[in-house]
Amino acid sequence: MVERDRDESGRPRSTRPRDALGRPLPQGSDGVPRIPDDLELPPAETLAYAQDLLDRGLAFNAHEVLEAAWKNGPDDEKTLWQALAQLAVGVTHVQRGNVKGAITVLRRASAGLVQNPKPAPYAIDVAGLVDYADVLIADLAAHTAITPERLRPRLVVVR
Repeated sequence: MVERDRDESGRPRSTRPRDALGRPLPQGSDGVPRIPDDLELPPAETLAYAQDLLDRGLAFNAHEVLEAAWKNGPDDEKTLWQALAQLAVGVTHVQRGNVKGAITVLRRASAGLVQNPKPAPYAIDVAGLVDYADVLIADLAAHTAITPERLRPRLVVVR
């Protein structure tokens, strides 16, 4: 049996390269640059980095950036960052053509976003993102074609 890649604490980690949609590629393949597991950025930088990745169609990588904020951030913000990471996972599922998975995760993201205090910290556009997720869910359920441009939600309120 092949040994799995593990981090210093023994937890399984995959060092295999991944494609733009986060799917594993064979060892030695050229993939997109990985997001470090220990990424720690201030919230504004996290949001800007994740937005840039979303804008470039790299929702899986955006999810990894947001997941790092969820895991490394303060306890009172974990639900918010988790919901943002789930939103990016939902977009990833749409990109991969997994409509059922997309709907499931987008519903979870929408529900998590609704639980956050108003106004959300860091100018996160909670209301806009809930609306975005709900409209995307409805369109996916109706088998409406989703263009790549629709898969670039705005994370913060544009002023």
